[in-house]
Amino acid sequence: MSQLRATKPGLLVCVAICVFIFLYLRNPAPEEPEEEPTYPAVVECGFYPDELCSALFEGKEVAPQIAKFCKNPHGSEILAHLHRPGNCSRIAQELYFLTRPLSAEEGTFPLAYVITIHKELAMFAQLLRAIYVPQNVYCIHADEKAPKKYKTAVQSLVNCFENIFISSTREKMAHTGFRRLQADINCMKDLVHSKFQWNYVINLCGQDFPIKTNREIIHYIRSKWNDKNITPGVIQPPNIKSKTSQSHSEFTPEEDIYVPPNERFKDEPPHNLTIYFGSAYYVLTRKFVEFVLTDTRAKDMLRWSKDIHGPERHYWVTLNRLKDAPGSTPNTGWEGNVRAIKWKNKEGTVHDGCKGHYVQDACVYGPGDLPWIIQSPSLFANQFDSTEPLVVSCLERWHRLKVLGQAEVPVEPHWHFKRESHFHMKLNR
Repeated sequence: MSQLRATKPGLLVCVAICVFIFLYLRNPAPEEPEEEPTYPAVVECGFYPDELCSALFEGKEVAPQIAKFCKNPHGSEILAHLHRPGNCSRIAQELYFLTRPLSAEEGTFPLAYVITIHKELAMFAQLLRAIYVPQNVYCIHADEKAPKKYKTAVQSLVNCFENIFISSTREKMAHTGFRRLQADINCMKDLVHSKFQWNYVINLCGQDFPIKTNREIIHYIRSKWNDKNITPGVIQPPNIKSKTSQSHSEFTPEEDIYVPPNERFKDEPPHNLTIYFGSAYYVLTRKFVEFVLTDTRAKDMLRWSKDIHGPERHYWVTLNRLKDAPGSTPNTGWEGNVRAIKWKNKEGTVHDGCKGHYVQDACVYGPGDLPWIIQSPSLFANQFDSTEPLVVSCLERWHRLKVLGQAEVPVEPHWHFKRESHFHMKLNR
């Protein structure tokens, strides 16, 4: 009996431990937040982020060093709005969406956008609210392989706006290559058949951000490219041939785009087309989009593009060089300031180096890159990501103040970001 009494407390402890383990396994810890990285608490950052943003834009030397310690992201606040059930009026106000055309000129010149996304939900919301105006129309291609929670949040946001919709046909892994090209075309089909009128279509990805206002984009198109397409690129040199889809992908910088290394096409291009290479990004007239969707050469070129590497860098520029294509520009080269990108091989000539970090020889912008970005003549800049949340936060505040400064209608209170009064920088309006 004495031995049994001695072991009884030990048995009770074992039972208690087993019960605890059983309950823990039945109720696992909640999932980690899906996107936002964590940063140290913001200490002595002044009127954050506006004062720091102003110092960064003005190129003050100490500002990038301070920015390393002041990285409080706004993405978590945006995600909270997107994941919390609520009415659309509240979402539009809390996320600072513009709700009226800001000028008569903009109201009569609607644009269409194709936006391909697969990650970084908060950054997508920041991009969308920066380019959103109610007279434009937006087709969102959310990657079919994206997490369910991500796609649900995107759909919830899109449902609040009549002029924003999800592509009716979605591709998997549509970040680059043929599926990226097909994703754009899927959206174009939806845009052409939508009830909304539009004059030009512009394609973006989730790592883009505008550096020109909607009004400035319209002015640029009308002044230099009226009824013309913008597809920067040049003829395929005889010593540089595109790789087939089966080949290992390697890149060599050439001008402002990546060109595949020297290798012959698997098959000759259809209709004896002269193949160009250029940017995957464009500004296209509606008539040209209708041509791409119906012309036999365009359809055959699309089928042929399945077997080449980086077809999105060949397709648009090649078709836009056809003399009988609507809005074609057969005699242009790299003209067209669509994207500001810091390529590594242009360091010391086009730019003074990447202040963030390079990914595949393209700069992911850091806070020190902001002065260069806003001085660019381009319409958009690429690329941004959530590892540097302050960069987009600063850029969108600068951009919004410029947008509101150009408005010809009374400005609604909810169009202003919080604490904008502490943004001390002269804007070019």
